[in-house]
Amino acid sequence: MLLAHSIRLDPTPAQRDYFVRAAGTARRVWNWALAEWLHQAALGQKPNAMMLKKQFNAIKYTDPVWLDADGNPWLRSIHRDAHAQPFANLAKAWSRYFERCRTGERAYPPCFKKKGRCKDSFYLANDKFKLEECTAVLPKIGRVVLREALRWPGKILGASVSREADHWFLSVQVEVLEKAAIRRRTANGITGVDLGVSSAATLSGGEKITAPRPLRGALRRLRIRSRRLSRKLESAKVMIGIRGRVPKGTRLPVSKNRTKGAKALARLHTRVARVRRDFTHKLTARLCRENQAVGIEDLNVKGMLANVRLARAIADVGFFEIRRQLLYKALRFGTRIVLADRWYPSSKLCSTCGTRNGELTLDERTWTCASCGITHDRDVNAAVNLQRIASGALGTQSALPEASPTATSVLLPEYIR
Repeated sequence: MLLAHSIRLDPTPAQRDYFVRAAGTARRVWNWALAEWLHQAALGQKPNAMMLKKQFNAIKYTDPVWLDADGNPWLRSIHRDAHAQPFANLAKAWSRYFERCRTGERAYPPCFKKKGRCKDSFYLANDKFKLEECTAVLPKIGRVVLREALRWPGKILGASVSREADHWFLSVQVEVLEKAAIRRRTANGITGVDLGVSSAATLSGGEKITAPRPLRGALRRLRIRSRRLSRKLESAKVMIGIRGRVPKGTRLPVSKNRTKGAKALARLHTRVARVRRDFTHKLTARLCRENQAVGIEDLNVKGMLANVRLARAIADVGFFEIRRQLLYKALRFGTRIVLADRWYPSSKLCSTCGTRNGELTLDERTWTCASCGITHDRDVNAAVNLQRIASGALGTQSALPEASPTATSVLLPEYIR
């Protein structure tokens, strides 16, 4: 089983400077390779990532574009993995694009990366670095202090160094033996989980788990810091006499205050992401650890985000991320994730008698069944119906009436005992 462990680094100022230059090198090589790919395709040729890599290797130490002011090849100060991996990444990006075009999915071709608008990262091959407890020995810069030791034993396949705001992380991919990767469950329950906005998750037992909604709490500070940075950008434009849109290729003067403002805004964005990530990991780990089967809905999150009134609240909870984490954590805990069909009426179907309330609207949080007279909480009723589907997937006997076979589609990931 492949697992990844992201470890925060404590680099020195010199090591931070190298990380910035290595990430910039990876970005610049990607842009060069993409430009060459598009140029060759426009000439009717069939570009290939390996041929582009050979072409780049032939000029990287001699072409004036890749030499510094003294005429020396500055790429020699950066480890080769940083400017070799972008070609493999570009090949994967084009393959993914063409595959989606063949299957009829919405596809976007690879685009150029701009400094400050993309994630700063670079790759390290598994034979170019080593880990020693809370220390990583990286090429060109030597030992870097880690905040914690590597979590899993196994064969290291590779790593990448990336930045979040002003913090650097080493993400290590490890091939772990199944015995070391599998975790024991603390219970063998069966639950249904209804995802929502007011309560991030409602369990079939009646428990409602509220999300921290970090974006909502930080929105005022985000607007303030964004306005401050915008004013500094306008001042930089006025300083060089530009009004309106900045021409392509123009570099604005960077002041220390503008740099501090950009870092403050990035730190706040990172904090929002980390709070949401912490909640999502704890929720999904708990669901997989305490249950042998979990029933959830196959939500059309992309379609839900098209609703401008609910998009921010839905994104602040992270519906798709919860589902994604459940699917891979279920393999470690031996839990079955049952996805109810997207059109399954979990909220409108009475969990007691099976009568469908077709007139139920979104603003009705409670409703009374016309057949049996029981009053339902909308979210709890949906979670109970999802629990029933999960129970049926395990082949257990349920006292509740079965749902229509045409209304439910059950998808089961590989089950590890």
